[in-house]
Order: sequence, then C-alpha cells, then structure tokens
Amino acid sequence: MGFYKKIIKSGVITWFIVLLLWTGLASISDPQFLPGPLATLQGAVDLSADGSLFRYMGISFLRVLVGWTLGNLIAIPMGLLIGKVSSIRTLLDPLINFVRFIPPLAFITLFMLWFGIGEQSKIFLIMYATFFIVVINTMTGVLAIEEDKIRSARSLGASDWQILLHVVIPASIPYIFTGSRLAMGSSFMAIIGAEMVAANEGIGFMIWNSRLYFKTDWIFVGLFTLGIMGFFMDRLLNHIGRLTLSRYGIVSTVVSKNK
Repeated sequence: MGFYKKIIKSGVITWFIVLLLWTGLASISDPQFLPGPLATLQGAVDLSADGSLFRYMGISFLRVLVGWTLGNLIAIPMGLLIGKVSSIRTLLDPLINFVRFIPPLAFITLFMLWFGIGEQSKIFLIMYATFFIVVINTMTGVLAIEEDKIRSARSLGASDWQILLHVVIPASIPYIFTGSRLAMGSSFMAIIGAEMVAANEGIGFMIWNSRLYFKTDWIFVGLFTLGIMGFFMDRLLNHIGRLTLSRYGIVSTVVSKNK
C-alpha cells in the first residue's frame, strides 16, 4: 500500500490520465489542430537536433532570471520602506494600487519605444511584472507585524535600524518569499508576450513563429517547455527557501504535503 501511495502522491497517475486523454483526443482530431504526445515528442526531437530548442530555453531563462532578480532587488527595499513609514505609504499606496492593475503586456509597445527592441525592453518588462507583486507582499508582511514586538524591542533599547534588521525583516521574510515565487510566474508570462512581439530568439518567439509554418507540434513543445522551466524554477526556489529560510517559517510545500 505504501508503494501505491507514493505513486499517487508523485503525480504519476495524474500525468498518465492526462496523456491517455490527450492521445484519445488527438486520435480523433486533425494533427494540425491537436498533435498527439508522440508527434509533440518528435517535434521536440526536431527542434533539439540543431540545438535551437535549448538555445531558446537558455535565452528566455536568462531574461527571466535577470529581470526577476533586478525587480526583487528594487521591490523588497521599497516594500519595507512603504510598510514602515506611514507617510510614504499614504503617498504611494494609491499609485501602486492603480498601476498594478495594468498588465505587463499592455506596456510592451511603450517599453519598445522607450528602451528599444533589444534586451533592455524585455528586462524592464519583467522587472515591472515582478515589482508590484513583491512590493505588495513585502508591505503586507511589514504591516502584519504585531506592534507589541516592536514596542518590546524599543523598550530594550533597540534603535530603529536594529528594529528593522532584527524584527521587521525576519518577520517579513515569509511574505517576501511568497511574493518572489508568485512574481516568477508573472515574469514568465511577461517574457513570452515580449518575445512574441519583439524578439528573434526565445520560447515566445518559437511559439509565435511556429504558426507561420503550421507547426502545431512545435507550439505544444513550447508550451511544455515553459511548464517544465516554470516548474523547475518554482521547485528550486522552494528547495532553497526550505534550506536557508526554514527558521523564518519557510517550509517546502512538497515536504509539507508528504508529511
């Protein structure tokens, strides 16, 4: 029974059912409309033959990683500042809650005009997609801190800087970490939109360009590639958080499910 439970928890049965349904639907559909798993696998082999698939994966991944990292480096201090200083929060909160509802894809044209069609526009778009999610989560973490903890630290003689380092930041880390993980998903959405509009390389470009040749199997390869890349990054962040931030309440979702 333990063996079967492990199989169920690993998701193998889920993927088996998905592949079975996919194969059945593909068998009664036009291959140009819905290629089956084998046709998609063959498309992945064809794209990998000259290394283009792995090159596109690397380019998209690098863009996401750079933009996401820069976005976090700007958003985390900004979120701490806004959450800690009420006057700044009063001034910026309406603006943040206005701009954050404008999706990153709406800025693609403007960013191309402002930063060109090179890497800068794509990096800034990912930074935008990252910024507001991380800022709001960080700010929420700061505001969720119990006032008694801050008063206790101050009564023991801690300065504002010490309170920030030893009370505010540690208590906010779970919120910051959650915001960073959510922002990774938004970063992938932003880069795919940017690569579809203004790029000659990347997974988004590959998906968009495949329509010209009616290569639906290549489109499915791109979709699965994005899923694998996102899944890998999320699990990697989850693992890093569990190893390095467990004392702040960061627990791997995979581990917690298996307990």
